[in-house]
Amino acid sequence: MSRIFITGSSTGLGLMAAELLAEQGHQVVLHARNAARAEDARRALPQAEAVVIGDLETVAGAKEVAASVNALGRFDAVIHNAAVGYREAHRLTSDGLPHVFAINTLSAYILTALIDRPRRLVYLSSGMHHHADANLNDILWKKRRWNGSEAYAESKLHDAMLAFAVARRWKNVFSNALEPGWVPTKMGGAGAPDDMAQAHLTQAWLAAGDDPQADVSGEYFYHLKRRTANPQAHDPALQDQLITICEEVSGLELPE
Repeated sequence: MSRIFITGSSTGLGLMAAELLAEQGHQVVLHARNAARAEDARRALPQAEAVVIGDLETVAGAKEVAASVNALGRFDAVIHNAAVGYREAHRLTSDGLPHVFAINTLSAYILTALIDRPRRLVYLSSGMHHHADANLNDILWKKRRWNGSEAYAESKLHDAMLAFAVARRWKNVFSNALEPGWVPTKMGGAGAPDDMAQAHLTQAWLAAGDDPQADVSGEYFYHLKRRTANPQAHDPALQDQLITICEEVSGLELPE
């Protein structure tokens, strides 16, 4: 049995992965942005060990979530699932950051840096990352006209870069990324064409640790099979540049 924390798991794919893992006998801790969503999550999955409450939009909020997770003790795996989608208008957080970057990229970095190191780290990317550019010279969208779809795709490329950077740096951790498919969640939209029944399986499989075939690191998956990621995701120089940016913006270094 593994103990697994899943961000953004009050609904959607995060909750679906949690339900599957709980059915398999694993211990699951959920995460919700606020108390109302936490109550919904408890009702949806009463066997969850706990629900951590905290808004990942701000640096302080992400730090609080990490502290709450660490207070519960060590986890075997963390699934970085929390995200906002590709139809977002431009909005700055109270930290002065584009909220798509703050939630999709920076909060995953902060939680990675602060949560006591688990054995497995799983980062949700997107098929949209394949055609994205990391745009690290304008990651905060100060020079370009806002495009929500591009911002989302970039952030999902960043998540894959983070997964592979961690795989390269932390040799005792299985750190991987995946795309769940374009599925009809609240984020994906009702017309999304991919198979909802497949969308949560890979992250649960990578996190559970039940299958020796999941004992890999620095890989990218789609529906339980390895897939080639955007080449930028595997570029060590770009990975290191992203880590440096996240360190500067958050004030947190990634531990060695």
